Amino acid sequence: MMASTGGKSGASTSQKPEGRKPISQSVRAGLQFPVGRIHRHLKARSQNNIRVGAKAAVYTSAILEYLTAEVLELAGNASKDLRVKRITPRHLQLAIRGDEELDSLIRATIAGGGVLPYIHKSLIKAPAKKKGAAE
Repeated sequence: MMASTGGKSGASTSQKPEGRKPISQSVRAGLQFPVGRIHRHLKARSQNNIRVGAKAAVYTSAILEYLTAEVLELAGNASKDLRVKRITPRHLQLAIRGDEELDSLIRATIAGGGVLPYIHKSLIKAPAKKKGAAE
């Protein structure tokens, strides 16, 4: 048989060897959030088509994953305190507004979140003193 000397016939040398599965960027970075999808959105939403490095997507994914885990942990604790198994928007609201740093970061209105329980000191009546106890 003759050896292939180019052209489109025969096996291409640029093909990956068989048996090797592609590894996602999220797996390589050890993240749950989709690095490739975030990279695509960063490129699409950048102004004047500026270049976006690959590490920018990894870094952004890591930040989003950390913040999501933090909010969900606090909301899970709030739902446990109320003895329910499902996290609702109310639990998210209590978790975010209860943490000073998250409250300053997330200045959004959460639909169905309600308000934080708070009564001003001037509205609370002082307990009445008993006259008979002093005698």
